Amino acid sequence: MADMTKMTSIEQLNSAVQATEDQPLLLFKHSTRCPISAHAYQEMNDYLHNSPNESVKYGIIYVVEDRPVSNEAAERLGVKHESPQVILVKKGNPVWHTSHSEITSKMLANTLSES
Repeated sequence: MADMTKMTSIEQLNSAVQATEDQPLLLFKHSTRCPISAHAYQEMNDYLHNSPNESVKYGIIYVVEDRPVSNEAAERLGVKHESPQVILVKKGNPVWHTSHSEITSKMLANTLSES
């Protein structure tokens, strides 16, 4: 089982993105106020509990509670903000992202098996 690291500061986000030179990072942007995001959160947890790629690091940004971090992720990575959203970062750059009902444990397993 893999865990998601909660990103609560811009410094923590920047450090995590810099670390993608050595290890990919999947960022999950989650809204605690949205039922679609609640479903995506469950799909993320299913993926992390069943068959996660252990060579990928996982981070979560709570978009309401940590708005500055969420905004910085969108700006730094150049990926328009959506919620829920997943962004795969390698070598400091987004290489794949999707959002809303496209976030499923099966889709994550298929996409991340290649990382």
